[in-house]
Amino acid sequence: MELTPIQKEVLTALIGIYHKKGAAVKGEEIAELIDRNPGTIRNQMQSLKVLGLVEGMPGPKGGYKATGKAYEILSVDTTEGKVHIPVKLNGELVEGVTVEEVHLKTLRNPVTCHSSLRMIGNIRIFKEGDLVEIGPTPVNKLIIYGRVIGRDDSENMLLIEIEKMITLPMMPIGEYVTSKLVFIPPNASIQEAARILVESGVQRALVMNRDRIEGIISFKDIGRAVASGKLHTRVKDLAKKEVISIESEESIYEAAKLVDKYNIGSVLVTEKGVPKGIVSRADVLKEFAVYSRA
Repeated sequence: MELTPIQKEVLTALIGIYHKKGAAVKGEEIAELIDRNPGTIRNQMQSLKVLGLVEGMPGPKGGYKATGKAYEILSVDTTEGKVHIPVKLNGELVEGVTVEEVHLKTLRNPVTCHSSLRMIGNIRIFKEGDLVEIGPTPVNKLIIYGRVIGRDDSENMLLIEIEKMITLPMMPIGEYVTSKLVFIPPNASIQEAARILVESGVQRALVMNRDRIEGIISFKDIGRAVASGKLHTRVKDLAKKEVISIESEESIYEAAKLVDKYNIGSVLVTEKGVPKGIVSRADVLKEFAVYSRA
């Protein structure tokens, strides 16, 4: 079925607005979005109804909704479990907009690489010269940074000049555990804790009271206590009480999300719930710095 440009534009706008609000769309909303006369939209909706691409929803909260045939015509995948891919415009997250397809172009050009992005949602807010960030994508965690150089409203596509592409590290976090796990009793003095860390050759240890985890303590924690004159402080009073753990087969990308979400200096790596090691925030972010430079 061949649609006219205006039919495509109206149908694409309808799907974009519906995707954002999750409810029937008024003709006036479409008219405002694509800067058309409401009468024009009503006429187009009648023709799209005849084609079986739009259905009307009665009632005060009614409006229009695209049919499954419309999604098929526009090649928009509605499969259950589809992942939302974040889109940022000039550094700000854009609500209600995601990426359906990415097509890379001009790969042989050593200076410039262009990409066309098929979007779902309102792309009219994107202007030429705007900076965009796409991703991470669900499988390979690809992030694309670029600048808008064109826009096709009828196809809901952005054309961008790619400035950088990175793939986030996906190695299991367990592979970043390089030293043995050390335990310190909660009633130990900071002098004793420092001795244990030095003799074990580690920067941090797990504070354990029998089988219960009470926190994590590091050389930095001990140094701050000494600098503040708290020489008689016990380990249990210095330890970071909030211990966030992650299973060893999870990726370092997931670990990075945890340290960012909870603003913590380290994560406890476990295997089937049993502590295996501690990985610091610095080790996690260092891996991302390597990938960013690449």
